[in-house]
Amino acid sequence: MTKRKQVAIGLLGTVLDAGKGGNRWDAWRPTVALCQHEDLLIDRFDLLAQAKFRSLAENVAEDIRSVSPETEVVLQSVEFRDPWDFEDVFEALHGFARAYPFDPETEDYLVHITTGTHVAQICLFLLTESHYLPAKLVQTSPPKRRNSSLPGSYSIIDLDLSKYDRLAARFREEKKDDISFLKSGIETRNPAFNALIEQIERVAIHSLDPILLMGPTGAGKSKLARRIYELKKGRRQLSGEFVEVNCATIRGDGAMSALFGHRRGAFTGAVQDRPGLLKAADKGILFLDEVGELGLDEQAMLLRAVEEKTFLPVGSDREVTSDFQLLCGTNRDLQAAVAGGRFREDLLARINFWTYRIPGLTERREDIEPNIQYELERFAERSGTRIAFNKEARDRFVLFATSPAAKWTANFRDLNGAITRMATLAAGGRITVPAVEEEVCRLKACWGEQSPDTPNRLLVEILGAERTERLDRFDQVQLSEVLRVCRACRSLSQAGRHLFSVSREQKSRTNDADRLRKYLERYGLKWQDVTESGRA
Repeated sequence: MTKRKQVAIGLLGTVLDAGKGGNRWDAWRPTVALCQHEDLLIDRFDLLAQAKFRSLAENVAEDIRSVSPETEVVLQSVEFRDPWDFEDVFEALHGFARAYPFDPETEDYLVHITTGTHVAQICLFLLTESHYLPAKLVQTSPPKRRNSSLPGSYSIIDLDLSKYDRLAARFREEKKDDISFLKSGIETRNPAFNALIEQIERVAIHSLDPILLMGPTGAGKSKLARRIYELKKGRRQLSGEFVEVNCATIRGDGAMSALFGHRRGAFTGAVQDRPGLLKAADKGILFLDEVGELGLDEQAMLLRAVEEKTFLPVGSDREVTSDFQLLCGTNRDLQAAVAGGRFREDLLARINFWTYRIPGLTERREDIEPNIQYELERFAERSGTRIAFNKEARDRFVLFATSPAAKWTANFRDLNGAITRMATLAAGGRITVPAVEEEVCRLKACWGEQSPDTPNRLLVEILGAERTERLDRFDQVQLSEVLRVCRACRSLSQAGRHLFSVSREQKSRTNDADRLRKYLERYGLKWQDVTESGRA
């Protein structure tokens, strides 16, 4: 089997590699020293140098040949005007990498990053990390004793992180922490939602383009937008503020002034300059909630501000600069708004670069239970009092909350309200079954299904909410009426006569009490159950 060649690529060190005469061997020169290690044979050294340092490069090449006759030295020309100009240096080294005839089937490559300016070293690192240079990095260090003829030491660094289990595990853990942060630490179970948040995490970290969050009211768009800001701020990607604007609240004549600011005297009442909310978001994030409510004039100004980072305050002829990342939220169909002439097509094309629909609570019912615990923890933080469900009450509320009967029309606002009310009224720090049943009735009333005074409340009181929900709607309505009549009567016979008053006239012999007794037994009820509940 043919032995693979070891090829080194490095920049000439115009200071560290310099030296003439016999005393040059008293100094440590990193390029020469790399070829002096007995356990690291360099078959070829591609030495990168500018034309004006050609003489020094030839001297270094000759010294390499003298200490390592096996090493072929190839001088490569790279030119940049300013070795400290990142763009200039990167362009030159990138051009070299694109043109170099790499042969990874027969050769291994080392990129020497000890020489050159810090800018050049960074560029070599980036080109290696992005695989333009299919190589490992090699870093050399001088011997511990000065003026020593020893070559010093070297370290080889492989940037393939998949080979570093601990590093890979650390990055995975950090990613997991970031995703958990975006979800407020809630261990959500819905696969589609978890995949959505995972992608948002990647975009939040790596992109500065606008993000459009769509979804129903109360789905958590505002909270997610703030979490995106806090995630980026924690990574030092932002230095400005998070500025949130509900566009529905600034419609009309004051919208321009609120968003873009104004100059003193621009209109009646403008007694001083106002910077505006776009300026307040400079170097930070501007979150425009309900962006579909913006007027067409404001939309035009916003488009220019997003694309050019400049805008004109009201009453000013001097442009203002603000460099912010735009996040938008809406519960409207913006495509339909464009078709109806209420939203600019060019603005929509700009703000929906990254578009995500945040699902409502009824679309991720498996996430309701962990969110119940989250809302209890939030209540404890606000009130200083820790409240919990007893087991039966928790099971009862979870059963209802995850059932089709729970509409959650306001999504997490409904859930937050329900938990807050039950926790506030909880005696002894415990939420009980009666408290849950009362809240269930209240929620259903809010959703327009029934009022708290309808017969179904009596049914829940006698049967319990769980047994009630197991009944067909037809049976619920019928049984509710039977129980209402029973409560109003003094005896089983009286209730039977009232309930069967029409059919009893068609029979020669009737036993209304027995018919009622058998009816109640179908639902596991006795007359005493109905009347005792009424007196309790």
